Amino acid sequence: MNIHSTSEASEAYIALGANLGDREGTLREALNQLDRHEEIEVLRTSSVYETEPVGYLDQPQFLNMAAALRTTLAPEALLHVMLETETRLGRVRDIRYGPRTVDLDLLWVEGLSLDTPDLTLPHPRMLERAFVLLPLSDIVSQNEESSGFRGLITTALQDIDGKEGIRLWTTNVWDGGLERSES
Repeated sequence: MNIHSTSEASEAYIALGANLGDREGTLREALNQLDRHEEIEVLRTSSVYETEPVGYLDQPQFLNMAAALRTTLAPEALLHVMLETETRLGRVRDIRYGPRTVDLDLLWVEGLSLDTPDLTLPHPRMLERAFVLLPLSDIVSQNEESSGFRGLITTALQDIDGKEGIRLWTTNVWDGGLERSES
């Protein structure tokens, strides 16, 4: 089996965040770049929320959102594409949890559990972060009801601290892939 692609498409959920520069524009461009990849399709995007920084506090507020993707890439290959996208959009990693032009986190891939040196799925801190859970709850597919993923998100969101630091920014930043080539 090819470690970079799978024969079937999987649904994956990612978190996106930005707190430097044109935050909204950077989130939009990250989605466009992912959607233009031949093995990735952006299916759904959440509303965008403005959130307080977590961890390193001396930085601007973030815009956070989530997206559902359909991909034939293996999880590690999808992560690699996401990291390349961050780099193209000016991401610099100099302060842990520090300011960034964009942050893309792979949260979940169709119920897959994975623990490698480069990737842990589901994302190990996703259920501890209101700024991830709230956008994710906007888009988790009804299809995920059977896997329990939707219920897990709903339950974690009810019990989590930090929701008061989250404000709706806009309901939509993505144009639905209007730039996607029809081939």
